[in-house]
Parts: sequence; structure tokens; C-alpha cells
Amino acid sequence: MFRHQGKNRTFIHNLRLATLLSFVAGIVNITGVLALKTLTTNVTGHFAFFAEEVIKQDYAAAITFFFFTIFFLLGAFSSNFLAELVAIKQPDLLHVIPISLEIAILTSVGFFGMETDLSSFEGKCIAFSMLFSMGIQNSLVTKISQSTVRTTHLTGLFTDLGIELSQLFFYKKQNERKKLNASIYLRLSIIAFFFIGCISGGFIYTFLEMKTLFVGVLFLLIALMYDYIRLQFFVIKRKNSHLPFN
Repeated sequence: MFRHQGKNRTFIHNLRLATLLSFVAGIVNITGVLALKTLTTNVTGHFAFFAEEVIKQDYAAAITFFFFTIFFLLGAFSSNFLAELVAIKQPDLLHVIPISLEIAILTSVGFFGMETDLSSFEGKCIAFSMLFSMGIQNSLVTKISQSTVRTTHLTGLFTDLGIELSQLFFYKKQNERKKLNASIYLRLSIIAFFFIGCISGGFIYTFLEMKTLFVGVLFLLIALMYDYIRLQFFVIKRKNSHLPFN
């Protein structure tokens, strides 16, 4: 799911990555909306809020929204920096530290966070942390999939989906059609699992509140374990293939 790079990466690898992490992003998104009344998976809306507060001359609020974008950016920067650092010696494990960092952040917010608003210091810290974690996730997914998959926001996805749906009327060759259908299916899967994450996370939030994030953490841990087990399987298989026959 995570470790395949470049030409070794297939449609199935991207589909697994997309559905799981878009589901996690949906959970984080609805948790942020219900707990803080703000978006915590993307920064598009925060630029509008920033401009609004500047016009209203509420500069303290404007700075808060500005820092929302900065923390998402820092998450993306940190994710890729750590991945590149690890890839120098262990390219198969470049995803481990960024995902582990995301897990640590979401777990901490789940344990110590509580329903509040952005006027409080705690509310700001929770929002900063969640945006940082989503910056990590989006950057890692973008890098691994070579910009094929993004999981934390849907604006670009709906744009690409609209373009590809229109291309169905013009691309008639079998190989073009097959590639186009696969891409449409991938984008629909991301959108669907993001919505599923939002809806299921909303129901769970009524019982667990901020601990709803633990559900997302659980799925991230499952993804790490899945990749680790598959890696060990192929390592053992490779070693056995070099053993002499008796």
C-alpha cells in the first residue's frame, strides 16, 4: 500500500491507499467540525476566513486563520522531509515515520482534546495539531502515488472527476477507455470513503467526542501492520528463492 514506488505501483495499490486514508481524513474532518466548528483537513476555506477577518479589522482572528494554513504547510514539509531522509537508506520504509507522527498527533488530540471553540488557546492548539497531521497525510499520499491520490479535500477531486466524465464522450479507444475508467473509479472511491468517514465519524462522535479520532488511528495502525507483514513475507520469500535445492 505504502512501500511501492514508481513503476512498481499499480492501480490496486493506489485504490487501497486512497480508500483507507480518505476514510481517516473524513473522520478527522467531521471531528474538527463538531468539536471546533472549523475545518481541519484543508486550508482553502481558511483563506476566505482570513480575508474576512482582515476586512473586519479583527487581526487576532485573522492571524489564527493564517496560522491554520501555515500548520498544514509545516505538516506537508515535515512529512516529505522525513520521508526523503529515511528513503536515503530504507526506501521501503519512507512512510513509517510520517504515518507514525500522524498517529501520535491524533492520539494525543484524542486523549487530551475536548469540545471547545477557536477563541480558546486549547481550541487553537487542537486545530493546529489536526491541520498539521492532515498536512502530513496529504503530502505523503501525494508523494507515494506520484500526485495520483489526494485524500484530505475534495475540490480538486471533483474538478478532475468532471473533466474525466466529459472525456468519456470523446475517448473511444480501448486502452484510453480502460485508463479513464480506472481513474474515474479511483476518484469516486476517494469521494465515497471520505463521505463514509464523515458520516460514520459523526455518529461515533455522539458517543466518543474527541476520542473519535482513535478510530482513524486504528485504521492507520492496521495499514502500517499490513504493509509490514507483506514486506516481511516478501523478504522471506526472496531469501528462500536463493537457497540451494537439496
